[in-house]
Amino acid sequence: MVNILIFSLIIGLISAILIIPFTKKKPSKKENKTAQKPLSIGAISTLLALIMIGTFAFYYMSNLDRNISSLWIFMIVVSALGAMIASGRERIIKGVIFLGSLVFGIYLLSAPFFNANEKFEYADMKESVEIKAFDETKTPASVPPEFARNKMKKAFGQVPNTSYYELGHLQIQKVNGEFVYIAPVEFSGFFKWLNGDEIPGYFTLSATDSSKNPKFIKSEMTYTPSSYFNKKVERHIRMNYPKHIFYGDVQLEIDEEGKPYYIRTYGQYVSARNGFKVEGIVMVDPKNGDTKDYKLADAPSFIDGAVSPETVSLQNSYYGNYIHGFWNSIFGKSDVKLPSDEGTEANVSPIFDENGDMYYFTDFTSPKEGVDSMLGYSLTNSRTGKATYYTGNLEESYMDSQGALQIIEKKFIEKKWHGEMPVLYNFYGEASWLTPVLDSNGFLQNYFIVSAANPEISVYAATPNEALKNYKIALQKGGSSVDGTSDAEEKTVTGTVVRVYKEKTGDFTIVSFLLDNRKNFVISSENQPLAIYLQENDKVTITYLETGENFLPVKEMVIDGLE
Repeated sequence: MVNILIFSLIIGLISAILIIPFTKKKPSKKENKTAQKPLSIGAISTLLALIMIGTFAFYYMSNLDRNISSLWIFMIVVSALGAMIASGRERIIKGVIFLGSLVFGIYLLSAPFFNANEKFEYADMKESVEIKAFDETKTPASVPPEFARNKMKKAFGQVPNTSYYELGHLQIQKVNGEFVYIAPVEFSGFFKWLNGDEIPGYFTLSATDSSKNPKFIKSEMTYTPSSYFNKKVERHIRMNYPKHIFYGDVQLEIDEEGKPYYIRTYGQYVSARNGFKVEGIVMVDPKNGDTKDYKLADAPSFIDGAVSPETVSLQNSYYGNYIHGFWNSIFGKSDVKLPSDEGTEANVSPIFDENGDMYYFTDFTSPKEGVDSMLGYSLTNSRTGKATYYTGNLEESYMDSQGALQIIEKKFIEKKWHGEMPVLYNFYGEASWLTPVLDSNGFLQNYFIVSAANPEISVYAATPNEALKNYKIALQKGGSSVDGTSDAEEKTVTGTVVRVYKEKTGDFTIVSFLLDNRKNFVISSENQPLAIYLQENDKVTITYLETGENFLPVKEMVIDGLE
């Protein structure tokens, strides 16, 4: 609070110096010859007080950074007013100050026209072809946010003094090795804040198992987004870091002991108060208001979203639009690719890799209207901000997220179901969209998987893992390979065939068989043409993946007597 008062006092003094004339204006012959009376001390004090109050109110309410460059509009207005009131040499001096302020203002306003290349260089991503194949023995974090919010709202009776509060912002996080949704309880209005004083806690819900119920965790919080005055967490952060440049909303992060913290991403302008480059986070203990400043590399390990989703969305925009500068993004649009707006948080979707590290996913599409083919997709590390752009198989045309959602809408048009949170995975070597399907009330109905390159191949099931099993069969029926599908252990076994089942699918045959070790296996004649001759009592040597499924995928097979 002291900082903003001193800042307001300094601005008030500078403004008073610029506005108040210090030289007497000589009256013209037509004017009254009476000498001009200088402003009284009372008038000067009143002017100073009004400017101080106005400055304090503006910066207190807006939470704008208190850097000198933030005063550019104010300086133009004040210096122009001072130049008009002054006379003689004083007018010249204040006129020069006005012109300088005006030039600086034009420089700031024109920044987007000349710093586009710098923005692109900052956001430039390394390129790769395809993401690593998903391990089908794992479960993706695929519970949609809308469904999670619905379940939390229905569990709101767990909150003490329920009428005081409402559900806050929902976000995903890894806590103690599990992927969960976190949503704080927030005050539902000013008078509820006056009476409640503290937030009682937050909700958690599994992000992988839709059958689990929300849990309310008691943890009192005083500094929150829904509090008022100096207890509002954004204002509390600004009071402690008046010159920091923040981008994105505050986010709630939970440590391994369940203690909540609010964080906010800060950085620097790319140039001229325009653009944003992330540098670190400010972390706040919402119970007592203690604040700490961390560079990204030094952020506590429990923080997953050190880089705000708004920052990642902005970087994606730089990378997609400014490859050939600003004017190309408006007119020619050569090589321009537009980031999707189908993400769950600020147009990006948080996902986790096999190591439990969080990334923000975004697909890019063509700026040409009516085109739903994907040009590529990106994954941005949520702790470092480093991003990789995946081109996909350039010999194939991939459908974008909007196309996947349209397929779901047409598939369930009679039931009026819709998809939410489409994310592209590499399932069994095939670029595929996994999308939760919800009904009109926001309740989860199934999980839909569709091939990005072959939209005619699609399946759905009650759980992601069931959908994956169905998808493997659909790919085999469609003639696709399922080699190199996961991190599952590769094993070799020799045995005698007990039972065989063959199913013709297009140009290929799917062969399912049972060995004398009581394990089931499946193989396609596309990968092993001689599999069509497999019979009961044949002795075989197979190499397969131990995925834990009922029918284990075979990579190689040797039939005694046929090789």
